[in-house]
Amino acid sequence: MEADERGQALAKEEIPSSTKSPPEVEDFRPRHATTGEPLSLLREILVILVVCLAQLFTQAGVGQALASLNVVGDDLNITNQASRSWEIAAYSLTVGTFILIAGRFGDVFGHKVMFVVGFAWFGLWSLLAGVSVYADGIFFDFCRGMQGIGPAIVLPNGIAILGVIYPASPRKDMAFAIFGSTAPGGAVLGATFASIFSQFLWWPWTYWALAIACFIVSLLAWLVIPSSSRKIDYSGLFQRLDALGSVVGVGGLILVNVAWNQGSSIGWTTVYTYILLIVGLIVLAIFAYIEKIATHPLIPSSILSRDIGFVLGCIACGWATFGIWVFYTWEFLEIFREQTPILVSAQFVPAAISGLIAAVTTGYLMSRVHPAWIMLMALLFFATGSILVATAPVKQTYWAQTFVAAVVAPWGMDMSFPAGTLIASAAMPAEHQGLAASLVTTVVNYSISLGLGLGGTVESNVDNDGKALLKGYRGAWYMGIGLSGLGVILAAVFICVSTLKQR
Repeated sequence: MEADERGQALAKEEIPSSTKSPPEVEDFRPRHATTGEPLSLLREILVILVVCLAQLFTQAGVGQALASLNVVGDDLNITNQASRSWEIAAYSLTVGTFILIAGRFGDVFGHKVMFVVGFAWFGLWSLLAGVSVYADGIFFDFCRGMQGIGPAIVLPNGIAILGVIYPASPRKDMAFAIFGSTAPGGAVLGATFASIFSQFLWWPWTYWALAIACFIVSLLAWLVIPSSSRKIDYSGLFQRLDALGSVVGVGGLILVNVAWNQGSSIGWTTVYTYILLIVGLIVLAIFAYIEKIATHPLIPSSILSRDIGFVLGCIACGWATFGIWVFYTWEFLEIFREQTPILVSAQFVPAAISGLIAAVTTGYLMSRVHPAWIMLMALLFFATGSILVATAPVKQTYWAQTFVAAVVAPWGMDMSFPAGTLIASAAMPAEHQGLAASLVTTVVNYSISLGLGLGGTVESNVDNDGKALLKGYRGAWYMGIGLSGLGVILAAVFICVSTLKQR
């Protein structure tokens, strides 16, 4: 018996090396959530395409309001320039606020289901936003706010779908980078169609066309995205959804944001703006306490590491700067340089091209450069873009500072978003990918809306009741420069701390 075993061992040792099995090559292809089988290349492309439409349509929702801002404002009798910013701020507010809940709903009910529902909701309220032409500005702003809940649902669940089907690999890095690259293109695409409809047809068709597209994407998502076999467990649903924390957290975020945006339009001398801000901060404090005692907190304290804190702080500063930059640059080109919406849209086209290049570059750098350095570069790009437009003379040619700003600013967007998303995704288990996506996309979109409020507050305090409008615009830009400068400091501190930790 022992002789046989020794003979078998000897036979194994004598096998020539040329006949040994080659080492297995790790397969980084995306896999079906149910069967675990790798997706075909065509299926992978279709999934990425459909998921990326979430980011593209979200930013198209910003661009369409930006391009038709003055046309809609005149038609609906919104005379206050600061109040017109609500056409964008209301949308970004709900996008940023409801993402937290949408991510948790995706974890519980399934990311594919929520993705499909989100696009259907997006389409419904886009349809009603167009119908508001028969109502007034208040109803339009309300529809814009409700419209924003659609992107709030599809964004975290779209990112979660990518996070679940892809293993950690350069291929996953590139998928996230492609997702982020659609942001500038989406904004330009939305602005272009809004300009065409507003100038040559009727502005409601801007929203009706988006509604049709959303319904189509909802159907495509149901057909293309792999389904999960996981059954929904309805036991303890109230606790698992953290319903109390969700309501309180959303309420606090809305109150704080509304206070800042209302303060810029009606002035901080109005008492209720202070009350809204104070109550909002108190409600957020209550939310923090609820999260500590909740059995299934919306934001578990264990996932809020130092690195994620630094990254989210940098993203908040950068994207608040972006909100100020894009709004006031567009208005500057229309009002002071007297450009038509279509011409302004054309002048933002370089931003889409530059953003695509930035995203591909970021996808390449992600596995080679520490995320802290990528964040620092992103914040420098945000700051540079704002400095260029803040100092641009009215009569200067577009090809001087404005063109360069349109090329530079998207690098801030498309370097910060993939870096933040991947850091959060890597820190979370598969069942909490919706939460990982929620953290980043909440900060991105909420910061855009909050940045508009901060910029508008500065503008309203330095423009001499609208008599020095250009001075007000430059004041808002300087506010953006200050925010991006703060982000640069945070990123630099992050680099120092990370370096010391490695030593």
